[in-house]
Amino acid sequence: MDGYDKNEGLEKNGENTREEIFSKVVRAGKRTYFLDVKATRRNDYYLTITESKKRFNRDGRHYFEKHKIFLYKEDFDKFAENLTEVIDFIKENAPEQEPLEKENTGVNAEVTQEKTELETVKTEGYSSDVDFDDLGNTNE
Repeated sequence: MDGYDKNEGLEKNGENTREEIFSKVVRAGKRTYFLDVKATRRNDYYLTITESKKRFNRDGRHYFEKHKIFLYKEDFDKFAENLTEVIDFIKENAPEQEPLEKENTGVNAEVTQEKTELETVKTEGYSSDVDFDDLGNTNE
């Protein structure tokens, strides 16, 4: 999914809501990562990185387990530099792995169903359950 622009600060039931300003979705096997740019009330941008994994209850029904990281612009350079260093280390030093053989039985159907469900979640509105008045401003 390509990034997209959204209107910021829409009124919803009399409340000021924070919409994603720009968003990317990265599907990686059984995980999906949402990279969302949001703004504080002072229009200071920050990044949320959300990992979503499909899990199953004991009764067989599924749900999505989510983990979220907030990354503020004052930390972007350090974060990007160290992330690049760690990725380069892994690429250069990780032992070679034998490719996993996948059975075609049901794999494509499961992946298609997961993508459809995740796209539905994103289409219906993906929002953070955390709401801060002024994220990232520590100078006050």
